[in-house]
Amino acid sequence: MAFRNKVRVKLQDTDAAGILFFASQLIYAHETFEKFMEQIGFDVPRILKDESYILPIVHADADYSRPLGVGDRLEIELIVAEIGNTSFTLNYFVRKEDGSDVGSCRTVHVTIDKNNRKKIPLPTELRQALEKHGSKQD
Repeated sequence: MAFRNKVRVKLQDTDAAGILFFASQLIYAHETFEKFMEQIGFDVPRILKDESYILPIVHADADYSRPLGVGDRLEIELIVAEIGNTSFTLNYFVRKEDGSDVGSCRTVHVTIDKNNRKKIPLPTELRQALEKHGSKQD
């Protein structure tokens, strides 16, 4: 089951030519991640404040299919691609309002202990929530 987030390209997200600055696509993906986590019951601010673990991104990549300009309306689709013992991978598909593909991103998050910064298994409740939105990988 995919999660969707709508965004509009803002002037601040573009370069001097008015074209989407490459890093802004990853910002849109991260904004979508935060909204997704809130929807599945794992609000990021609460995790940072109250939990014994954190979920840093250890890998990110992005592909760009078409240029985007100020005012373009986009839909970011998030799909849980892989779930491992200590990590999970999210795929993001960026589309214009007309449905045309304009880019994609991928992020890999690892669960680490907040205090000692060592990898730990995904919390059971988080794993179960992620499994409802993707596939389990061994």
